[in-house]
Amino acid sequence: MQELTILAIYAGVGAFSGVIAGMMGVGGGIVIVPALLFLFIWQGFPADLLMHMAVATSLMTIVFTALSSTWAHHRKGAVMWRLVWLLTPGILVGSVIGAVVADYLPGDRLRIGFGIFECLVALQILSGINPSPMRRLPQRSGLLLTGGGIGALSTILGIGGGTLTVPFLLWCNVNIRNAVASSSACGLPIALAGAVTMVVTGWDQEALPDGATGYIYWPAAVAIAVPSVLFAPLGARLAHRLPVATLRRIFALFLAIIGIRVLM
Repeated sequence: MQELTILAIYAGVGAFSGVIAGMMGVGGGIVIVPALLFLFIWQGFPADLLMHMAVATSLMTIVFTALSSTWAHHRKGAVMWRLVWLLTPGILVGSVIGAVVADYLPGDRLRIGFGIFECLVALQILSGINPSPMRRLPQRSGLLLTGGGIGALSTILGIGGGTLTVPFLLWCNVNIRNAVASSSACGLPIALAGAVTMVVTGWDQEALPDGATGYIYWPAAVAIAVPSVLFAPLGARLAHRLPVATLRRIFALFLAIIGIRVLM
């Protein structure tokens, strides 16, 4: 009975993260990682593996959601594929490096880093500050380095990179519609490379629970990914019907509370 309850909660997290991603334009990882952290604590998983498993499992769910959202944006012709291909090599290398760094970091440092990031995102949403278009996209080498930085930080935090990629593209005079669509496409190599590497780095952990491969806990990954993909279109529809400005402020306060709770 407890297992069914936990699976139902995972599914609820997936549905909520899907709606939020579709409505607010933020990646699901920002909701999924803290939810997994608290649920893994409740399930009694080893304390020193909690954040590593939350990050890796979140990345695995993002593989599925990134595929779905990228296909939807591609059908509307919004993905700047040449830009995505130029960013991808750096993203792949950075994601692998980020996963290796995450493996070496103590769980408490990962937790503190994520909590600070969550609070910063809440502050950005509350303030409504976005970078002003100031320059053109950098050359190939600049995009390689940028992709590496986005991939590394996103993997360490267990997110799809939208909160990093979209502001960068807006700063480089990319249209918001193309920026969001291209960021979704960039989320796939981030999540895939990060998740695979965290399977490898976590392979030799002896205290992993049943159902885990490396740091990925599959019951949570599947139970979250399926409803997340199904509910994301609902979030996009709600964005056109509800007072999103008010909802964004409520969501920002929610993130701030979660970020502070994670830090504590």
